[in-house]
Amino acid sequence: MQVLYPGFLWGLLAICIPVIIHLLQLRRPQRVVFTNTSFIKAVELTTMRRRRLQELVVLLTRVLAVIFLVLIFCQPFIPAAEQDKRIAGQAISVIVDNSLSMQVPSMQRRALLQEAVAGAQLLGRGAGSANRFLLPRQAKGQLSYAVYNAKLEAIQAELGKTSWDDGIAYQPNAGEGQQPLYIFSDFQRSAAGRAALERLPADANMVLVPQQGRSVGNIYVDSTWLDDAFVRTRVNIGLHIRLRNGGTERIEDCPVKVLIGQQQVAAFRVSVAAGQTTTTVVQVQLSETKLALGRIVTEDTPVTFDNTYYFTLQPATTIRVLEIGPVALTQQAYANESLFAYTFTKPQQINYAKLQQANLVLLSELAQVDAGLRQALVQVVKRGGSVVVVPAGDVLNRASYHQLFQGLGIGSEQWNSTGTSTPERQEIALPNKNTPFFKDVFGAQPQRVAMPQSAPVLSWGRNGTDILRLRAGDSYLTEFESGSGKVFVFAAPFDRAYSDVMAHALFVPVLYRLAMLSYEGNQQPAYRLTAASVALAIPREERSKLETGAEATIRLVRDSAVFLPAQRIQGATVQLSIPAEMTTPGFYEVQRQGKRLTTLAFNADKHESELAAYSAAELRELIGPNHPNVRVLDNGQPEAVARYQAEQTGQPLWRYCLLLVLACLLIEVLVLRFGRPRVAAASPAVAA
Repeated sequence: MQVLYPGFLWGLLAICIPVIIHLLQLRRPQRVVFTNTSFIKAVELTTMRRRRLQELVVLLTRVLAVIFLVLIFCQPFIPAAEQDKRIAGQAISVIVDNSLSMQVPSMQRRALLQEAVAGAQLLGRGAGSANRFLLPRQAKGQLSYAVYNAKLEAIQAELGKTSWDDGIAYQPNAGEGQQPLYIFSDFQRSAAGRAALERLPADANMVLVPQQGRSVGNIYVDSTWLDDAFVRTRVNIGLHIRLRNGGTERIEDCPVKVLIGQQQVAAFRVSVAAGQTTTTVVQVQLSETKLALGRIVTEDTPVTFDNTYYFTLQPATTIRVLEIGPVALTQQAYANESLFAYTFTKPQQINYAKLQQANLVLLSELAQVDAGLRQALVQVVKRGGSVVVVPAGDVLNRASYHQLFQGLGIGSEQWNSTGTSTPERQEIALPNKNTPFFKDVFGAQPQRVAMPQSAPVLSWGRNGTDILRLRAGDSYLTEFESGSGKVFVFAAPFDRAYSDVMAHALFVPVLYRLAMLSYEGNQQPAYRLTAASVALAIPREERSKLETGAEATIRLVRDSAVFLPAQRIQGATVQLSIPAEMTTPGFYEVQRQGKRLTTLAFNADKHESELAAYSAAELRELIGPNHPNVRVLDNGQPEAVARYQAEQTGQPLWRYCLLLVLACLLIEVLVLRFGRPRVAAASPAVAA
C-alpha cells in the first residue's frame, strides 16, 4: 500500500487525545460515608473487570477512528500491477495548458490552472517517485519527480506560453510513443484546436482531462479605431471602442475608463449580454506632439487578465507636398488644411534638396520631363515617397515621359492621338468605397451621382491597380508600386478643356488621399501578441544605420525584459517578427543601440477572452470513433474521476477508510449504550 499525501501522517499524533481522555477517567474513586441508606432505592453494580474491558474497547474504537480519518486525507492506494508493467522504463508525458483563459475560476472557485496543476501533481504521485516525467512544452528532457513538481509550480507563473492545441500537435520522440500523453486544459474553442483534433493520427495515444470552469461573464476590448487617420494635437478625436462579452453570463453596468498617460480622459458604464458587442465613442485630445500611451480599463471580475487594453496615439507630422508645373493646380486644396505643407515650383526653379524631403511630388501637366528631374523622382519612390503624374494635353516630348515611366517601373504607356481637337469625353465611374484607397472617405452614397467627365490622353497595360475607372472600362487613376513608394498616374489633364474633375466634389478627397498614402507613419495603435510580424516605417536618419550586423539589431524592451526579434528591411520599412517568448501584454520600446525609436502596444489574442470551451461529449465527437487510444475524462462526474484515479494510481482505499471510521463510531455508541450490565435493585432497610 502507498499513500498520495504522506504529509498528513503527522495527524496520527491526534491519537494522544483519546488516550489522554482515557487516562483521566482512571482516577481513584473517593469513599463517601452515608448516615442512612434508606433513600437509595436501587444500585447499579458493575464489576471492575467488565468496566475496564468496556473502557478499553471505547479507547480502541476512538484510536482506530482517528487512524482511519488520517488515512482518508493521506489517500492510500494499492498500486496496479498491470500499470507498473506498462510504464516501466517509460517517461510519463504531461502538458498543462497555461494560456490566459486558464485563469477562469473552477467549480471549486480556484483558477482552472491551479486545478490542472493539482491534477498533474496527482498523476505524478500515483506514478511514484521512481518514475521519470516529461513536460514537452515547459521543459526539456526527462525530469525527476522533484523537478517535475517544481516545474509544475513554475507553470502557474508563466502564463500564455502553452495552449491545448499545441499539445494536440505535439509529436513524441522515439521511445515515448507507448506512454499516453496527458493534456490538462479547459479546451477552449478555437479553429486551430478543432483542426488539430480532426487531424489526429489513428495511433495517437492521449488522455484529455478537461477542466470545467464556472459560468461567468467577461467584457474585453475587441477593437479600437479613430474617426480620422491623422491625429492632430489639441483637436478632439473620436476614439471608437468596441467592447464584447466573451463569457456566458450577462454583465450589467461594467465600469470602463480611458486613460492617456496617467490622466483619465473618459469614463462610462456598459451592459453587454453574453456573446454580444457594443460600441462607444469617446472624445480624446492630445496636448503634445510626442507619442501618447493610452489604456482602456474594464473593471469586471472574476476574469481579469484582459481588463487592460493598451494602445498608442502618434500625432501626425506635417505632410510635405511639392507641385511642379507651369501653374499651381492644387494649391487651393492643400493650402486650406494645416496637415499639409504645400510648395509650388516651376520646372526651371526646382530646389532638389526640398524635392528629396517631400512626401508627395505632383507633376502637373509638364510638357516634358528633363533627365535631372526624372532621376530625382526615381529617388523619391526609392525612399518611400509618392509621385503623382498628371499628363499635359499637348506633350512636346513623349519620349521623356516614356523614360520616366521606365525609370519608375510602370511599363509601356500609350498616347491617344488627338490631332487638333480634344478627344471625346467619358464619364468617370462611381468609385468603390470598399477599396483601400477610399476606405472611410465616403459615407452613404445615393443611387445616382453626377460624376465628372474626362477626355483621356494616356493609357497603359493592366499592370497597376485601378482606383478610378471610366464608364467604358478604361483606367482614369491608377496606382503602381515602385521601389518603397507609390506612383499614381492620371489618364487626362486637369485642364478644363480635357476634364471638369477640378470642379467636382471628388477632387479634394482624392488629392487628400494621395497625400495621406505618402505618409510614413504606418504604426498601428495596437498589435496582438499572436501576430506574426509588425511593419514599421524607418526614420530617414536611421535608414543608413540599419545595416546587417550587431549594431543594427533592433530590440523590443519592456521593463527589464529584452527580446531580439528577427528583422528584415524592405526599403523604408522594417519587418519585425514577434518572438514566441513575448506573452505579456503591455508597452514595448523599439530600441537600437539603446536609443528609443518608438513604442508599440501589444495585447493578448482576443480569442483567449472567448471563454466558451468544448465539453467532453464534443471532444469525443471531434476525435471520432477511429482513435481507440484517445480517452476523454468527464471531470464533472465523480464516478468517472474515481475510475480515472484508479487507472492512474491503482486501487484507491480512502472509501474503505471512511467506512471504517463510521464503523468505529457506531461501535463506540453501541458499547456506551448497551455495554453496562444491570443487576437487581437492593431492598431498602426497614427501620427498627
